[in-house]
Amino acid sequence: MDKQTAREAVWDAFDAGDQARFPFPPHDRIPNFAGADAACERLTDTPEWADAETLKCNPDAPQLPVRRAALRAGKTLFVAQPRLRDPDPFLRIDPDDLAHADADDPDAPTVDDATTVSGISTHGTPVAPEAVPHVDLVVAGSVGVTTDGDRIGKGEGYSDLEWGVLSELGAVNDERRSPSDDRASPQRASPDDATTVATTVHELSVLDGPESPVADAHCLEPDPHDVPLDLVVTPERTIRPDAPRERPSGIDWDALDEEKLAAIPVLRERAPERA
Repeated sequence: MDKQTAREAVWDAFDAGDQARFPFPPHDRIPNFAGADAACERLTDTPEWADAETLKCNPDAPQLPVRRAALRAGKTLFVAQPRLRDPDPFLRIDPDDLAHADADDPDAPTVDDATTVSGISTHGTPVAPEAVPHVDLVVAGSVGVTTDGDRIGKGEGYSDLEWGVLSELGAVNDERRSPSDDRASPQRASPDDATTVATTVHELSVLDGPESPVADAHCLEPDPHDVPLDLVVTPERTIRPDAPRERPSGIDWDALDEEKLAAIPVLRERAPERA
C-alpha cells in the first residue's frame, strides 16, 4: 500500500461514517472530526504543552481548538500562510494583541476572531522565517498516522517544507531524548531545547489502530523529508512513539522541482545553485 491509497481509505471511512465534521467532503483535506475538542483537551494535559511558550500550528479546521487553547494560555502562535506563497510566509499571532478586546471596542479582535482560517490571515502579522523564534511545539494536521510516529498529510508536502525552512534556521531542532530515558512515562517532557512535534486526530486516522480502515499500515514507507511525531493525540488516548525516526535537519533540495522552487519565494531565495 502506498500513501495515497492510505489517504483515500481514511477519507472514504470518514465519508461513510458519522465521524466527519464541516467542512465536507473530508477528501483532499485534513479531515475535521468529531471529538476534535476532546483531543485538544488531552493535548493540553501533556507536559509538552505546559512547557511550550511558542507554538506553530496548521490552519486546518480540526486544529482550531488547539489554536484557540494556545492563545488563551498566553502562548505565541505561528501559522504558515497557504502554500508558503508570501515572502514573509509565517503569520504571528501574539496573545497580548488580543488581550484588550472588550465591549468598549467592538472592532478589536478576540481569540475566536483571530484563529479561524480567514481570521488568521486578517489578524496575523506576516513575518520572515528569520523572525520566527525557537518553536517549542509544532502541531501538524494529519490524514493518517501510526503509533510508531509516522505521519501522512494531504500529500502536498508543505508541513515538511515548513519544518525544513525553520530547521535550517534553528527555529526548530532535532535534538531528542536519549534511548535510556523513560519514554513510557506520561509525565516526561522533551528537553528544553528540543521541539516537540504533535498531532490531534480521530482514531480512524491511526492507521495501525483498532478503528483503522487500512489493512496493513506497516507497509507504508516514509520519505526522508517526512517529519516524525513525538505525540499522537486522539479523543481517547495519548500515544508516545517509543523510537520515532530521525528527523530531517533541513530542506531536501533534491526532492524539489523547478516549478515548486519558482512558486515559493522562501525556497527560491535560499535554493543552492543546481549543476
